[in-house]
Formats: sequence, C-alpha cells, structure tokens
Amino acid sequence: MTATRIVIIAKAPIPGFAKTRLIPALGPDGAARLARQMLRHTVSNALAAALGPVELCTTPDPLDPVWSNLQLPGQLTWSDQGEGDLGARMARAAARSPARGERVLLIGTDCPTISADDLLTASRALDTHDAFIQPTVDGGYALLGLRAFHPLVFHDIPWSTDSVAFDTLCHMGRLGWSVLSRPPLHDIDEPPDLRFLPEDWLISRSA
Repeated sequence: MTATRIVIIAKAPIPGFAKTRLIPALGPDGAARLARQMLRHTVSNALAAALGPVELCTTPDPLDPVWSNLQLPGQLTWSDQGEGDLGARMARAAARSPARGERVLLIGTDCPTISADDLLTASRALDTHDAFIQPTVDGGYALLGLRAFHPLVFHDIPWSTDSVAFDTLCHMGRLGWSVLSRPPLHDIDEPPDLRFLPEDWLISRSA
C-alpha cells in the first residue's frame, strides 16, 4: 500500500509571531499559548492516524532553538518551509512526497476539529481521487491531499482571501483531476472564531 505522508505547515508559537490576529482577544502570550496547544493537538492527531511519516515543515527553520523548547514527539521528521509566499512554501512541501512515491496530506494547525479519523478519510479518498480538500468556512482550506504534484495547484492563488479553496478547485479542474471535497469546517483565526474551539480547551487572556 502506498504510504501517505502528513506534512504539517507550522509557524513557531512565539508571542507576536503566531496567531497575531487573536492578540486583541488573548494578548500576545495568550495567542502564543493557543498556537502551541493547536500545534501539539495537530501533531498528536497526525501521529495517531498512523498513515506514514509525519513531517513538521517549519518557520523559522528546524534548527531554531524555539523548536527544541517545545518537547515535541521524537518520531517527527523536520523540514524548513524556506522563502516565498504560502503557495511557494506549500508547493515545495507537496512536491517532495510524490517524488518519493508517497501521497501527501498538507495540513495547518488552525482547525482543531480535524481528527485522526478525518486524516484517515482523506488518505482513503486518494485511493479513488486525485485530490482531497477540506474547505473552511472563511473560504480557505485546512487540509489538502494529493496523490500527484502539479505546481498549478499552488500558483496564482490569492492567499488569505475567501476564494482560496474555490480557486484551488478551479486549478485542479483545469488539470482534469478528480477531487473529493467535504463540507467546510471552522478554523481559528479571528477572535469570533474562538467559540469554535473544543469545549475542554482552557484559553485565557494575557497582556
């Protein structure tokens, strides 16, 4: 069976660097704590899915001391996002897996409702489809599964707008790809989104 690599596109949970749009509600330290919790939650679910390698693709690069302070599981593999816009960074991460004979699931850390079972569903979808996409309510997507790579999927996409998922689907249509799409989920980007966090998460504000 073809292995599925899960690549987590991650930003270091540093105050003033991660989840900055949540600072008005949580303060810089509170936003960073939430980012750290979301990162660990995503890593845990990715490992629990047991689909294949789990890669943390990071900014700053994996050698930055911030990562060693997070005590993340040792079975992760690591890579550097590198330069360029989000599309360029995701394209580099996506291209490596098909070149190794793997399928790839690209995920961020902003959608805590994505579970290990959801990752399994996405991987199984690639048995019969060229791609899988999990849209978000704001028009982006939280998960993208690919069994092949083409740069058009990431080219000329208006990142951080409400047309990201739509334009990505249009590009896949131009390629003639079959795509399975699921109903949209809420990600956590703005203060009003905090109500969609799991009920047992403890979120507090700090100055």
